Amino acid sequence: MDTPVTPPAAGRGPRRRDRHGRGMRGPIAPPQVPLAASRAEMFADLVQDSVERLERRWPQLSDIDFLVLEVPHLDGPGQVWDDEVVPLGGTVPARDGRPARVVVYRRPVEIRTKGRDERAALVHEVVVEQVADLLGLTPETVDPRYGED
Repeated sequence: MDTPVTPPAAGRGPRRRDRHGRGMRGPIAPPQVPLAASRAEMFADLVQDSVERLERRWPQLSDIDFLVLEVPHLDGPGQVWDDEVVPLGGTVPARDGRPARVVVYRRPVEIRTKGRDERAALVHEVVVEQVADLLGLTPETVDPRYGED
């Protein structure tokens, strides 16, 4: 018993318990559960669902980029902020080798809807309107069910 036992150094391995002995805290829900998806991810899924629905009828939409932004940015020289109208979406035509873009603004859409079904319907209307604007068509031509409740 001539050799003293040295205590293990703190911080060598992963902590198994917190200082109160209750165990490590983990995520509230596993990643595959919808609870684990953020609002932004769920909104992007709604936009993607709408785009996939339209791509069956309009295959040329695969050449268009669809983006989700939080709020509209009005920083161009001819753009003026109107107190009464906040855009829900917008388009950017193709130029300089970049594909055309359709933008859906998440926060203005979320503010105007109460539930997931209502939000999905409004997202689809915005996507249809922006695609129609980009293609130079009427929204009813892009989606015959446009405007139906």
